Amino acid sequence: MNKWKKELSFILALLMVAVLSACGSTTNGEQGSETGGSNKELTIGQINWAENIAVTNMWKAILEEKGYSVELSVLNMGATMKALESGSLDASLEIWLPVQDAVYLEKFSDTVNFSESTWFDQAKVGLVVPTYLEDINSVEDLNEHKELFNGEIVGFDPGAGTMEVTEQIIKDYQLEFELISSSEPAMLSEIGKAVENEKPIVSPLWSPHSVFANYDLKFLEDPKNTYGGVEKIHHATRHGFEEDYPEVSEWLNNWKMDDQQIGQLIDYVESAEEPLDGAKKWIEENQELVDEWVK
Repeated sequence: MNKWKKELSFILALLMVAVLSACGSTTNGEQGSETGGSNKELTIGQINWAENIAVTNMWKAILEEKGYSVELSVLNMGATMKALESGSLDASLEIWLPVQDAVYLEKFSDTVNFSESTWFDQAKVGLVVPTYLEDINSVEDLNEHKELFNGEIVGFDPGAGTMEVTEQIIKDYQLEFELISSSEPAMLSEIGKAVENEKPIVSPLWSPHSVFANYDLKFLEDPKNTYGGVEKIHHATRHGFEEDYPEVSEWLNNWKMDDQQIGQLIDYVESAEEPLDGAKKWIEENQELVDEWVK
């Protein structure tokens, strides 16, 4: 009987060692995942702008094909930067510099990584009006026609860099206008209604954007250059991202697109029932380009 008890005690001791070893392995594995050692999960910020929805879904499709699990977190620009700073967000794919998002670069330069690499090099920002407003071709023409626009500039998301610069342009040109905040879809809807009825409207917009394929719009001249000249689009990541995800970091730095490529991607994403489906279609048709990024 004593011999049987000893054997049972020995077996139980072996089982306990095995359980503790398994727990230790799990804990170490979890720690490795949290520090990015073997982590294949990413969270990318998405802002509800046409080109941002397009590129975030494109990268979600690319990375998931490579074995990553990607969550898209919908945030406005201010919340995006704070999430990168806190580390709750891994990456944001759209930072316009040197002008539009300069306020965020200045505020978060020590706590967020802004890429030196750019993925789009010919971006443009400014106030736009429909082309049928033939007498309005410069920001300087607006005050003369303020009644035509009810003294309103129809804008989009409050806190967006371009909205901040638009507030500055109102000051620089002493415009007797109020900037109305809404959302990008709401702003585009107002532009669509105005064009359909040949009514006046002025809004801050940017290129690349699919809206220019849908409506005849023109950028107003900006003699004071408040909006800046050519803008370049960068990406930003949380501190430690490059060490945790070295291959993804390299892929993002390799990423380059031109007008035609981003325009087609936006069109595919907007035309599909689900944005991810449109992104996958575009990737399939542009696999050689994508392979250059993720080589």
